[in-house]
Amino acid sequence: MAQSSSVHIIIEHQGVTIADTRRSVRVIETSHPPSYYIPPDDIRPGLLRHASGRSLCEWKGEAVYWDVVLGDIVLSRVGWSYPRPSPAFEALRDHVAFYAAPFERCTVDGEFVVPQPGRFYGGWITSKLSGPFKGVPGSDGW
Repeated sequence: MAQSSSVHIIIEHQGVTIADTRRSVRVIETSHPPSYYIPPDDIRPGLLRHASGRSLCEWKGEAVYWDVVLGDIVLSRVGWSYPRPSPAFEALRDHVAFYAAPFERCTVDGEFVVPQPGRFYGGWITSKLSGPFKGVPGSDGW
């Protein structure tokens, strides 16, 4: 499910605000904390670079990946987006979601985010949520 969200999302790294929005699209999937997709206008210009690889979500469509480049620092494949999402997820078009773990600070309404466990999952966990969430040991078959 994708829904507009007015929570305040901030992503920072090395003293640079990567994104700051109150206009995200919140995606909730079974056994996952939400992922927040940020409109391009609320991402600092010039920091995103297309990364290699693609993946396919049976519900959302084909994802492309993004690096964040801060001078000499490259955070590889830390964001993803759906340039041509399925009709049910049209609200995600060109918005970018980010993994929380690579960044120094990711917040939702001022609360620091705990990254969803697992290597592939991009959910953001806050104190208002309870698990267990996919990505913990033993959850591969969920």
